[in-house]
Amino acid sequence: MDAKKKVGLIAAVFGLAVAVVPLLLPTGPSSGLDAARFLEAGSFALGAAAVFAGGLLTAMTPCVYPLIPITVSVFGARKAEGRGKALVLTSSYIIGMGVVFSGLGVLAAKTGQAFGSMLGSPVVVTGLALFLLLLATSMFGAFELALPGGLQQRLNSVGGSGLTGAFLMGSVSGFLAAPCTGPVLTGLLAFVAKSQSTGLGAALLFIYALGIGVPFFLIGVFTVRLPRGGVWMEWVKSVLGIVLVALAISYLRDGFPTVGGAVKGVAEQLGRTPGALIAAVLAVVGVLVGAIHLSFKEGARDFTLKGFGVALVVVALVLRGGAMDAKSGGALWVSLGLMEAPKAPTFEWHAVLPAKGASFSPEALEQVLVRAKSEGRPVMIDFFAEWCAACKELDRETYPAVEVISESGRFINVKVDATNSDDALDALMERFGVEGLPTVAFISSNGQMLRAPRVTGFLEPRSFVVEMKKVD
Repeated sequence: MDAKKKVGLIAAVFGLAVAVVPLLLPTGPSSGLDAARFLEAGSFALGAAAVFAGGLLTAMTPCVYPLIPITVSVFGARKAEGRGKALVLTSSYIIGMGVVFSGLGVLAAKTGQAFGSMLGSPVVVTGLALFLLLLATSMFGAFELALPGGLQQRLNSVGGSGLTGAFLMGSVSGFLAAPCTGPVLTGLLAFVAKSQSTGLGAALLFIYALGIGVPFFLIGVFTVRLPRGGVWMEWVKSVLGIVLVALAISYLRDGFPTVGGAVKGVAEQLGRTPGALIAAVLAVVGVLVGAIHLSFKEGARDFTLKGFGVALVVVALVLRGGAMDAKSGGALWVSLGLMEAPKAPTFEWHAVLPAKGASFSPEALEQVLVRAKSEGRPVMIDFFAEWCAACKELDRETYPAVEVISESGRFINVKVDATNSDDALDALMERFGVEGLPTVAFISSNGQMLRAPRVTGFLEPRSFVVEMKKVD
């Protein structure tokens, strides 16, 4: 097969992957995988097994899987001289992940903060994005083009040359997994907070990190015999670089409301299915232009074409992520008369707090609760965050379901945005016992706050309705 046919085939595969693969990926561990239930019953072995399984499932979610292929290039054929060295490097990577999870898990339990809430901090988000962009430049082979020798040496160590670099990459992976930690850590952190045992908390969170590290370990150790070098490896590195740039932008999107609002606005205009198709087309064009097969080192023409191609594919990936959370229709097509406005009933949120650009006001929520009690209606409160993957899945899959919309008609429905925490919001989350996101809490029609039923993590529509019907 000649080069043009190879590029065409890769473009077609890439476009299909952009359109289809996101639909097949889970966003977090099953909400039924509750380690705290076993731990509270004294079954520490079963609890630890559930924690490990939760980590393994988390490794298969969008927060983590983009980094798995990087293990191949960092610890496999490119660096390791043998399986023993690959084993040591990959172990260092997983230990780094485990240390971060242990420390952050204990901190979260002691402070009562949701584990992933750090990703609401612009400082943390910017640091993660810069780290990912630096790794992307490594994948594109750009270090030696302009960076000083001292910085280049440090970045090479981050890229996997040595135990310290592997440890550091594992540490960053711990942060990147936070949005998909889901109900496994929600219940686990609540248990640790009650037990006041930092040692137990550190050990359990380390086990969770080991579960996440299983795919990294297997790939890092058993890819050592892949063929060394070759054009195909440069193409693989380009794909990894593109994914890392898109991942960096996705973190900036969730950490900065302006960026997130812009992406969300475009996605809402296009709609879910049209947005996915447009993203797939952009990805195909980007690959054909030169995003993968051209090199930044082969002259101004190739540099320009590759840069343009990379930009198109990155836009495609970011747009595809936004389209996942968009409504099925699209305001743009409706306004142009190319699509009819959706006639199906929609889920009604009676209040979204805090208001855009404002800080959380307890008085605003109290007004809603007083209204609900006066009308004799129960209240459903959805605590969510922009960085929370399972929160978006609830919005995308559960709330639009006809049976959920029908049952929600008797509720006053409130969304509380916990992306950027403050004292008032922290006090509210403590009041409702929110240990992780998403959490959906209920208040009965007589104004009583209910500890059960309660939803933590993603629930499919039918199960969600079952919980709603328990509220009087």
